[in-house]
Amino acid sequence: MVRMSAAERRESVIRAAMSEFAHGGYNGTSTEAIARRVGVSQPYLFRLFPNKQAIFLAAAQYCIATTREVFAEAAKDLPVEERLPAMAKAYQKLIHDDPERLLMQMQTYVAVAAAEADGDREFGEVVRRSWQELWDSVHLALGADVDETTTFLAYGMLVNTLVSLGFPAGHRNWEGFYETARPE
Repeated sequence: MVRMSAAERRESVIRAAMSEFAHGGYNGTSTEAIARRVGVSQPYLFRLFPNKQAIFLAAAQYCIATTREVFAEAAKDLPVEERLPAMAKAYQKLIHDDPERLLMQMQTYVAVAAAEADGDREFGEVVRRSWQELWDSVHLALGADVDETTTFLAYGMLVNTLVSLGFPAGHRNWEGFYETARPE
């Protein structure tokens, strides 16, 4: 059996945590479940991360960063005017192929809101920095046009809502979307 490096093990923990948190949320997910999914002990998990919050934040950052990478790859080498529909199509494919990613996004928003309601603003700051990097990346890809960036991300949130609520492809709520952003 090939042994994983610490970095590979850490990434496998982050991916497993993303899956567990996507379904159970921050409060409903135990570190024991994450450790079990990865096949490590809880003490080993806490050698990689200081606490559950650090694991959640790593999973949230991973979710946002890999989404940002999907947008960047979709826009790569295209003229500016072709980037938006390419990025929209890539996002629709991403959440179709990896529905846990969408669930993790939603759980992240809930966890930040709950932490801030409890007076923990630092938790949200970490997520906001990652999300700001996503916004900046999209903004540059769309020619640094604030209106295009805002519209693209607003449509993305509407996509999240429609998919989360189970509106099927072809439903009238999808009619105002770019053709490439509609589910198939």
